[in-house]
Amino acid sequence: MGMSVIISAADAEDAEQILKLQYLGYQAEAELYGDWSIDPLTQSLESLRAELAEQRFLVARLGDEVVGTVRGRVDGDGIGRIGRLVVHPRMQRHGLGGRLLDALERRLVEDGRPLTAYRLFTGHRSLGNLRLYARQGYRQAGVEQVTSRLSVVHLEKPVSSPFAATA
Repeated sequence: MGMSVIISAADAEDAEQILKLQYLGYQAEAELYGDWSIDPLTQSLESLRAELAEQRFLVARLGDEVVGTVRGRVDGDGIGRIGRLVVHPRMQRHGLGGRLLDALERRLVEDGRPLTAYRLFTGHRSLGNLRLYARQGYRQAGVEQVTSRLSVVHLEKPVSSPFAATA
């Protein structure tokens, strides 16, 4: 009998597993852009623990193992800022990224703060990420050239919930 993946809120004890998963998950991104100095690969455990205290973190667990994670927060303008969606390479392409994103969007709405849209970003060469976000209802809101090798694609999705703030 197989185990099910359970999505739940992360806690302080998950910090090391999240950091290791983040490091593993962002290897492909680093290779794609030829840059191993990207933030997810250089973040310290202390920095991640500080983020855990400030943001909403979700983890996907397979038994005791963290196999997926995403984080987010609602800023002062009512925008849900979503970041660092990571799924273990062996668990990719089975819908877990979409499940994590849906769960975080729901949690941000349930937090009760006025919320009008979700925003996230990814690199322009990250075609799998761009396809996932498009399937989840995100649309391109802009492109920012960071270096000669990297442009960041900003994506946005309106909040469609009775709890969402009205503009």
